[in-house]
Amino acid sequence: MNIPFHKPWYDEKDEQALVAALRSGRLVGDGENTERASERLTKILGVKTALLTTSCSHALELAMMVLQLKPGDEVVVPSFTFVSSTNCILRQGATPVFADIIPSTLTLDVEDTRRRITSRTKAVLPVIYAGVAPEMDELMSLAHTHKIDLVEDAAQALGAYYKGRPLGTVGDIGCFSFHETKNFSTGEGGAFVTDNEEYAERAEIIREKGTNRKQFMLHLVDKYTWVDVGSSFLPPDLIGSLLCSQLDKMAEVQSKREAIHNRYIEGLKTLADSGRLTLPTIPGHSRSNYHIFYVLMKDEQTRNASITFFKERHIGTTFHYLPLHLSPFGQNLGKYKPGDFPVTESVSRRLLRLPIYPALTEHEQSYIVETMYAFFKQH
Repeated sequence: MNIPFHKPWYDEKDEQALVAALRSGRLVGDGENTERASERLTKILGVKTALLTTSCSHALELAMMVLQLKPGDEVVVPSFTFVSSTNCILRQGATPVFADIIPSTLTLDVEDTRRRITSRTKAVLPVIYAGVAPEMDELMSLAHTHKIDLVEDAAQALGAYYKGRPLGTVGDIGCFSFHETKNFSTGEGGAFVTDNEEYAERAEIIREKGTNRKQFMLHLVDKYTWVDVGSSFLPPDLIGSLLCSQLDKMAEVQSKREAIHNRYIEGLKTLADSGRLTLPTIPGHSRSNYHIFYVLMKDEQTRNASITFFKERHIGTTFHYLPLHLSPFGQNLGKYKPGDFPVTESVSRRLLRLPIYPALTEHEQSYIVETMYAFFKQH
């Protein structure tokens, strides 16, 4: 038996969607399929504006451009995240200010965030990890108190909720991913969403290379021209077509991932109860989309040994983020040292991710659980 760590779920309907887009003869950005996908997202998320982008990285860059960050500005962001969460800040000449996470949900620590806000802080950028929300009410209160923006890195969040609200819509701006590893995949792709009309208008201009082409297409101006700084964040219309097909499977994907998550929880409970590993927590305020299933081992040596053990038995597992503040580039910032973010550093050393995707069978999952027990018999 060979069980990959990840397997994207594409079917005949996805293939038909791509063929139909190709046969339409129009593949440039903001075509009919892009418009349909954007409308679907606005309805799913309950937002006024959803703009498709070529990636979540570009959605985050678009967000920072919309906020008009400049050198000297700061954005508080967890060190436990992917590099895109900080590259978008640096590309504006601003400074990422790292904060720690809480051990229960591996999301931004509100109190540590509070300590790191200064007069230079322009935004807070929480990351939704594994489809589970940070303490969004407290983070929003903090943002309002200091009159700063809250941008959600919702790359892992589509289909997840916080107190009944779709994640990615609680803050001022949300940024989503449709990368091949995400619950809903177009290979590459992303989305920028907001209810702020000023931000939406600015984003449309920036996304269209700094022109007011969107206003022209809506017959609001008689010609379009260069009106602001911009870039080309438009995905080809193929992305919109495939995304619509993927979103058609949303309920089924959610159901299958939840079932896999629950079987892991039940299957590994004995090991958790005996203190051999720690299972993920979903707090009462969150409804997860079950994007990631992870366990925390007692130490890095045990985690690394388990990856090797699973690999020898043809099961794909992996670690996750290395702390950005300890990365070569993070060290070049000149502010951080080992021990600054103890939860981040501990979690990064101990976290093990297990396969979770709709095509994973119960038989395969049983083998994964059995292999975990076999590992602990030897370690």
